[in-house]
Amino acid sequence: MSDLPAELKYTKSHEWVRQEDDGTVTVGITDHAQAALGDLVYVEAPESGQSFGAGEACAVVESVKAASDIYCPVAGEVVEGHDVLADEPEHVNEDPYGEGWIFRFRPEKADDLDSLLDADAYQKVIDDE
Repeated sequence: MSDLPAELKYTKSHEWVRQEDDGTVTVGITDHAQAALGDLVYVEAPESGQSFGAGEACAVVESVKAASDIYCPVAGEVVEGHDVLADEPEHVNEDPYGEGWIFRFRPEKADDLDSLLDADAYQKVIDDE
């Protein structure tokens, strides 16, 4: 198990969330999630302008083992989908917290991010699986 970046927030459904300086939020799946899925063969990121509620499915990743929905951590509007992943899904496996990000969005309320898990709480979720 790799170290969880302490500056990120996490969800029980294995997304990571990074607040950006411009008020947007970048989202991807955790190293734990990508390892459980195995080699990804397809990523469908949401399109700019789409709005989602908290916990709503907004993207899909497929591996040789299974397909899995990616959920919006809090309500907001997508400002960018990481389209490169459509042709190069391996970025999620190789660099889940960097080039493997899946989408960026602007949350309806920035305070909603406070309800997400910190690295220690997320580690407990993993440990309890």
